[in-house]
Amino acid sequence: MSEQHTYRVIVRGTWDALTDEARARLIAEAAEHGMTSMRFTQEGSLSYESSPLKHFSMRYVVVSDAADGEEMAGAIAEDRAESALRELGYGFCELRSTVTDLDTMKINFKPASRR
Repeated sequence: MSEQHTYRVIVRGTWDALTDEARARLIAEAAEHGMTSMRFTQEGSLSYESSPLKHFSMRYVVVSDAADGEEMAGAIAEDRAESALRELGYGFCELRSTVTDLDTMKINFKPASRR
């Protein structure tokens, strides 16, 4: 059995060819998709600003084989984003991802302050 790693992936993109209905829905729901909605989940969390309605990001947690690496985790997250956005009826382009491997991430702890 291969080792599994947990990745946090941010998929960024640009809205493209939005219908009037999709644009109106995004603007109406913008408050639900602001800074406070940014969470890493398996289903993905969508965030964007309504003005200007130009770019968006989706945050994912991806668990996959460590041997497949960060590139595969990014591809999985981008595929999930494409599926979710198409299902919602939103046009998009220029997807790109940033991947962090939580299992290899180095954490620098600051020493406790002396009193």
